[in-house]
Amino acid sequence: MIKFDKVTKKFPLGNIALQDVSFEIDDNEFVFLVGPSGAGKTTILKLILKEMTPTSGSVLIDDFDVTAKDFNKTIELRRNVGIVFQDFKILQDKNIFENVAVGLKVVGASGGEIKTKVREVLKMVGLEEKEKVFPVQLSAGELQRVAIARAIIGNRKILLADEPTGNLDPKTSWEVMRIFKKLEGVKTIIIATHNTDIVNSFKKRVLVLKDGKLVKDQRKGGYEL
Repeated sequence: MIKFDKVTKKFPLGNIALQDVSFEIDDNEFVFLVGPSGAGKTTILKLILKEMTPTSGSVLIDDFDVTAKDFNKTIELRRNVGIVFQDFKILQDKNIFENVAVGLKVVGASGGEIKTKVREVLKMVGLEEKEKVFPVQLSAGELQRVAIARAIIGNRKILLADEPTGNLDPKTSWEVMRIFKKLEGVKTIIIATHNTDIVNSFKKRVLVLKDGKLVKDQRKGGYEL
């Protein structure tokens, strides 16, 4: 479960990214965050990852109160959370297998386990034939599939995506979203997006943000501003 309780985030110059935002997301729920640029979508993702802390209010991730002053399990938290970015953030000097394997190597997985799990997720995203290829040889859509594979490997329970189709053409965007669809009911999925067609077609829960405030929470919603 993810719970935001009256969360406000202010920056030193006075800008307010979030203002008194509260919501709960159940395990394995599929949620879209929508709203104009600057509405607070990325701030919510960063708070879940503990890349920033709120000015007030609390954020709970499963059994972790990540806003507690004595919270010291950031590494453990992040091992349960995968994130997909608009600009992919792929390591250009490593091949696809190596890019996806990075997280498992960090936690000391064995060579056999790494090989099995990397090939498993590459097959799931349709890149099983390209494990030795380098990023420069892939299309934008393929790079985003690599990013998804890297985000889900290691049995992470939560998958965050920040504008995952922002740099993709419509056809490729749908190919990428079909991968997220495969993970429905298996992981908690939170996607921040401006893509009206995708949000309207999926008919999932939609949290609508505007000027840092949560203005609507629809269980089977569409894209609204």
